[in-house]
Amino acid sequence: MIHLRIVAPEHKARATLEALASSDAVCNIIHLPHSARRPDGDLILADVAREDASMVIADLRGLGLDRDGSIALVEIDSHISAHAEAAIRNAKGLPSDAVVWEEVEERTSEQVELSAVFVVFMVVAALLAAMGIYQNSAILIVGAMVVGPEFGPLAGLCVALVQRHVGLARRSARALIVGFAVAIATVYVTTRVFRAVGLFDDDFSLENHSFANLISSPDFFTFFVAACAGVAGMLSLSTAKSGALIGVLISVTTIPAAANVGVAAAYEDWDICVGSLEQLGINLGSIVLSGVIVLWLQRIHYVRRRHKQRAERGLTRTSRATTRSRPSS
Repeated sequence: MIHLRIVAPEHKARATLEALASSDAVCNIIHLPHSARRPDGDLILADVAREDASMVIADLRGLGLDRDGSIALVEIDSHISAHAEAAIRNAKGLPSDAVVWEEVEERTSEQVELSAVFVVFMVVAALLAAMGIYQNSAILIVGAMVVGPEFGPLAGLCVALVQRHVGLARRSARALIVGFAVAIATVYVTTRVFRAVGLFDDDFSLENHSFANLISSPDFFTFFVAACAGVAGMLSLSTAKSGALIGVLISVTTIPAAANVGVAAAYEDWDICVGSLEQLGINLGSIVLSGVIVLWLQRIHYVRRRHKQRAERGLTRTSRATTRSRPSS
């Protein structure tokens, strides 16, 4: 379940309580008048089944509480309440399949910032992959995949495209472009330095390394694997199944492909360099495409539920108005 902490202006408190009470998926409603500051207003607490959380929050935003007040969401790990169990039963769908859109937007927004930490992780991951390519070590390459933080901006780009959020799309694209550019440049410079001091052999050939050849030879399976990873990644983020995300990170060769570009450029092996760039582009494009499709289908389901809810409420209001207008016998 999701716990809601709402600050509502005094003149909107009653409408807020009515909006919460109108949903059978809401329970444990608490009203504390005049108890909130910055913004001033009434504090209202409630628990809502995860399946209907975005539906209820949409009603609250319709009252303008996201502008005049405040709406905070907190995940409830466990609850002991017959009322909560009833609220979950009244909600449509399964909690494990539910998408809380506000949670997805916030989570991805936090992961797309072009920060110093993000760039450092990109550089470290690329350097690990470069060492794995040079030593033909699967362990180092897998480790680089896990360390790489690129899936955050990729997920943010998917959300931005589905939600038509231009600002989020720009920040996601900027983080990806700058992050990969700095990582490739760092690998290139590092490889050149290691060659100059004798740590890397001058006669090293990427053609004799199986991982380098695999990374620089994109084919249909490159697209297929990246597309599957994109589906799994977006489902893990949108449905709070974060445990599946590690498997996604290990299965996609974005960081190794970027590292291979830097190593190949340093050795002036342009065929490998171009092939690795193609691998990187196909992986990034496939992840975004499949992620957008997953989110789009989930969004369609939510919009249909929202329209159905509004239609049912309209019929209920019409029925009530008709009943009141009938003359008494």
